[in-house]
Amino acid sequence: MGSLAYVIIIGILIAFVATALIFIIKNIIAPSKIDGIPKLIKDGRFQAAQRCAKSVISKNPRNYLAHYFLGEAYLKDGKQELAYIEYKTVNQNALFNGEIPEAEFRKEMAELYKRFNQPDKALKEYLLLTKLEPNNPENTFKAAEILETQGNAKLAMGFYQKTILLNKRNPKAYTSIGRLLLRAKNYTQAKQALETSIKLNPESYENYYYLGKVCKENKDLSTAVKLLEKAERSQEYRQKALVEKGTCLMMADQLEKATDAFERAVANAKVPNSQETLYARYFLGICYEKSRKIEKAIEQWETVYKCNSKFKDVVSKLNQYKELETNDGIKEYLTANNQQFVELCKRILLAGYNLQSQKTDFTPYGCQILATEKKQEAFLNAKQQFFLAQFYRSTDTIEETPVRKLADTIKTKGYVKGLLFASSDFSHAAQVFADSRPLALIPKDTLESLFRKAGIQ
Repeated sequence: MGSLAYVIIIGILIAFVATALIFIIKNIIAPSKIDGIPKLIKDGRFQAAQRCAKSVISKNPRNYLAHYFLGEAYLKDGKQELAYIEYKTVNQNALFNGEIPEAEFRKEMAELYKRFNQPDKALKEYLLLTKLEPNNPENTFKAAEILETQGNAKLAMGFYQKTILLNKRNPKAYTSIGRLLLRAKNYTQAKQALETSIKLNPESYENYYYLGKVCKENKDLSTAVKLLEKAERSQEYRQKALVEKGTCLMMADQLEKATDAFERAVANAKVPNSQETLYARYFLGICYEKSRKIEKAIEQWETVYKCNSKFKDVVSKLNQYKELETNDGIKEYLTANNQQFVELCKRILLAGYNLQSQKTDFTPYGCQILATEKKQEAFLNAKQQFFLAQFYRSTDTIEETPVRKLADTIKTKGYVKGLLFASSDFSHAAQVFADSRPLALIPKDTLESLFRKAGIQ
């Protein structure tokens, strides 16, 4: 009986010691493990921190401080997907009572949401941060960036302006405001915002790009070109700046320089089918077209078509020149150099209208010839009557305006008649205007028959 009591007492003591050990492990050893995780992370021992955090979580899955530390260790270790899972667990379950640094957590959570393409959730985090840290301009700026990418320009503008209220020397906010104002075609205020940003940060080439676009819209082309050349120094903005510079030079009728800009833009293409690359090729084609390098123009447009068959009017451009493959007369008319082109036009006038050239002039659209009738010897002393012939090398429909200008010139100079030859067609308005005046409009179909008559096949 005494031995039995002794055994019972020993058993009770063992159970008590075991319970005490369990209590110590749960409440003393485990907490010490979790308390040591931040130091492991600080020392760069990320995998050791992960092991400790996992050990704590295995014993208590609802220890959200451990989940936070595990997520932080993953984040510092470059394991962003795993960090995202842990942070989501914390965000969905934890009560922020001071153990977890809420502001820091929400900033990291927002960046993870952005990385994993959840902008709405990222925006929600930044909006919470604007309340947690009302005087921190970075939170309002980040919220504004997301709103802008979502197309909410009005709200984005409000947050960018609030950013400046919190920090008047934030160049990025001024840049963003300038960009939004440019899109809204408020060029005066856009210019002011961008110039302010440049004063604060002269090395931000993004500003020169957008300010160049503002000057282009204001038709200040020389200033625009200078600004865009500064933007070219940036690898990020080089191609965009070259395309914008090329269009400015086209508007200024500096065709050779525009061609060079677009060729460089194509050469700087990182993505063959990007919008910037397609625009560069499309406009390069137009430059080649104006320079009478039609085959090179077609080559550019065909490349654009392969990447995006619906890009601008590239299908129309290609269709307009499709007959070059079979019609040598049209091909020669469109591709001949200036001197060859004038000689070609002289032959057409003589074969089709018995007119011989007295004076020729090159024009942006082709050439202009002042001609008289070729007379027989018996009529050589008769008074000469002058005809003004204009030859257009374009695939665009000829509208009423150039026809009106020709009519005005005929009337002012006292010429007998005006002839307008086109490698395209005439608009209905142009034809109606010419019907009651001493004008002859010669469209592409008639021009082709004149090629044959002049021996041009």
